[in-house]
Amino acid sequence: MSTGAIPPYPESADAPRFSPWRYAGRLAPLAVLWAVLVGLLAWLLATRANWNEESDRADVREWVDNTRVFRKTLAELVKEYVDLLHSPDLPNRADRVHDKRAEIRQHLEAMVEPTRMYTAQLPLFPNVYALEVEFAGVSDADGAPAEPLTWTSPKPRPGGSAKAQLRTLEVEPPLDRPGARATVRCVYQLHSFNRMQQQQDEFRHWQTIAAGVIVPTTLLAVFLVVRAVRREQARELEKWRVAAEAEHRERELLAAQVERELIERNLLEVRVRQQELERASEELGRKLLEQELNAAQHKTRAAEAEREALEMKSQLYASIGIMAGSYAHNIKNLLVRPNDLIARCMEAADGPQHEMLDEVKSTLGTVTERLQQILRTVRRDPANAEVTQVDAFSLFRDTQRTWAEMGRDKWKLTVAADVPPGSALVTGDLSHLQQAVENLVFNARDATFEMRNYLRDEAKRETDPAARRQKLMAAAGWKGEVHLTARRDGDHAVLEVRDNGIGMTDEVRRNCLKTHFSTKRDNALYEGYSAGMGLGLSFVAMVLEHHGGDLEIESAPLRGTTFRVRFPLVAE
Repeated sequence: MSTGAIPPYPESADAPRFSPWRYAGRLAPLAVLWAVLVGLLAWLLATRANWNEESDRADVREWVDNTRVFRKTLAELVKEYVDLLHSPDLPNRADRVHDKRAEIRQHLEAMVEPTRMYTAQLPLFPNVYALEVEFAGVSDADGAPAEPLTWTSPKPRPGGSAKAQLRTLEVEPPLDRPGARATVRCVYQLHSFNRMQQQQDEFRHWQTIAAGVIVPTTLLAVFLVVRAVRREQARELEKWRVAAEAEHRERELLAAQVERELIERNLLEVRVRQQELERASEELGRKLLEQELNAAQHKTRAAEAEREALEMKSQLYASIGIMAGSYAHNIKNLLVRPNDLIARCMEAADGPQHEMLDEVKSTLGTVTERLQQILRTVRRDPANAEVTQVDAFSLFRDTQRTWAEMGRDKWKLTVAADVPPGSALVTGDLSHLQQAVENLVFNARDATFEMRNYLRDEAKRETDPAARRQKLMAAAGWKGEVHLTARRDGDHAVLEVRDNGIGMTDEVRRNCLKTHFSTKRDNALYEGYSAGMGLGLSFVAMVLEHHGGDLEIESAPLRGTTFRVRFPLVAE
């Protein structure tokens, strides 16, 4: 907390730091004007130094562009040569191209011959060391890039310090053809060494004059600017001292009042702290009560969730029991009459007929026993399963043998199995696992029925009679398939039930394991049975939960479904 003490007298404090950047805006126009003058002078010197060289390059360029040896310039010959290369239909094209190349070579030699004859007599004549014509985007008759035309002087190029006197000039004559380009390159030496030395001496002379003008004037300008800045600094310092003395006098007058205010402020702060402590204590008590209330609510919610889960499981088992009891009652009523008729027929029959009737009676007994086994399975809680070691591979083989004939004759589909030899032991209840696998098979069967009905409905909606007939024939010939696949994957047994049925959408795949959730239509099942009650897959999920199994579902609309179950193997 601030004590409100009066700062010391300004004489004992440091003076404000002076910043020359405050005057940068005032000095900016003068600096810009000075930079423009210096840059203009430098540009004039550079132009003066390079004027002779630019003049020489202009002379050589005019010599390359306008020299006419055989009534044509080099640019015109090059353009004619490129036109010949791009005219494949001309008669005697190859000979004409060869003659044109020879003509260009003679033109190059004729251009440089006078310069070679008078190189030592006329200093203004250039010493040409190379003259060549290169092509880009131009091809000969074979499709290869056009070769350059080159003339090289037999006189060797200068070395050492004289090598710096060599100049290269490149000229691109117009060809009037998109993508085609020709470059005339000339390597030459024009002025003698004495002339170049004279140019360098003249350049250094003008440099000395410029330095003699710029340096003194720059120093004078800097001196004037520094003196003006120092005067302004002294003036501002004096103003600061006067203002500091006035402020010190005002602070001395207010010192007593500040002390009284500090005492009153301290008393108020003590009271405020007491009130804050009281509020903090109340807030802490309120938070403790809220935490206790939240804990009680969490316990209530957990208990409610557990109760709802138990109720859902009870409802599931009740529904399964009701369904199983209804099925068992109906099947038993249907089996009473066939058993009575078979018993009468066996009394009157003898020989082979008696044996066949006895076999039929035995089969009906097996059906009744199987019905009682299924009824005991669905009525027993998976949590109280009879745990034994079950061969998962053998379970798949038995399931395929049990339903293959029924699938072929009644369901009009193929039930196939791909199970490796040997065994794969898992821990579980045989009846529960058997019922779970059969539920997956029945679900795959119903998916194939829905797929067949979908194909028929699509064919009936076709407006073209011929196309409708083809689609109806394709729908009638469509064959449902259910594949049972088993394999080992490390320390797990993997069981897959795959079909080529109607498939599932993402929403159906997320909800298919929920109790009483079903999408089967009345015509999805065979023999006129109504749609499912949504208990089959939920029963499978509960069985797998109590057996430590994992279920994966892969499906897409009209692309079939794969149910993949993973069980941990029994340690050998």
